[in-house]
Amino acid sequence: MLSHHDPVSPLSQTFLIVVPTYNEADNIVPLLAGIKTEAPQAHVLFVDDNSQDGTRERIKQAIQATPDRVFLLARPAKLGLGTAYVDAFRWALARDYAGVVEMDADLSHRAVDLKALLHALRTTCVVVGSRYIPGGGTVNWNWFRKLISRAGSFYARTVLGVPVRDLTGGFNGWRREVLEAIGLGTIRSEGYSFQIELKYRAMLAGYDIVETPITFEERRAGQSKMSGGIVLEAMLRVWQLAVRRPAIKAEIGARAAELAISRC
Repeated sequence: MLSHHDPVSPLSQTFLIVVPTYNEADNIVPLLAGIKTEAPQAHVLFVDDNSQDGTRERIKQAIQATPDRVFLLARPAKLGLGTAYVDAFRWALARDYAGVVEMDADLSHRAVDLKALLHALRTTCVVVGSRYIPGGGTVNWNWFRKLISRAGSFYARTVLGVPVRDLTGGFNGWRREVLEAIGLGTIRSEGYSFQIELKYRAMLAGYDIVETPITFEERRAGQSKMSGGIVLEAMLRVWQLAVRRPAIKAEIGARAAELAISRC
């Protein structure tokens, strides 16, 4: 396989948008239409956890229409958001993409915000689509959900010392150098805590993280995957990450030395 530094590699300047799915059939077509409009050069990888509502069929139809741009990573069961992203990151690294953008399937992440995120990712190691910096926000959230979300990010930021306003958000961009360095095989977090841990590991690895404003819209179709268990897991996981800080730094340092990973 060509090195990701090789200028003749056709994917070395291409970004991959990763979209985990589980029963999101109604959202596939409008999601792809938005991505095609706002990021026509990007590729899209769906990671489907054995949806039962026709999601996978919709994705396969899209692949037939644009086989060089849309792809499917089919998994046998509902295995969790964290492992879906890790599998997708490894898929992208094996194919020499310049970087990866995480994006929800439920249209809560607006395609119109992709342009600024991808633009920033060309010159920055990690780009966080942020609801909590000037220009960012949420639509159709009640006061309680806003409170929980902001409090969760503040709590994690305070405990871990990560200078990012939106630590729990999932609309993020990663250069391949970062994904190679942070130790994907040792991540065990799911849900909100997965997004927190990725940013924490990137900070410990010494990579720059910038935030770009996004507007988060409540899902239009399907059922929310959020639960009290996911929130509780995130709260506990934050302290586990804090305790394991020296071990995580050692893991990252050893991996960087082993692979001679370059800076982005």
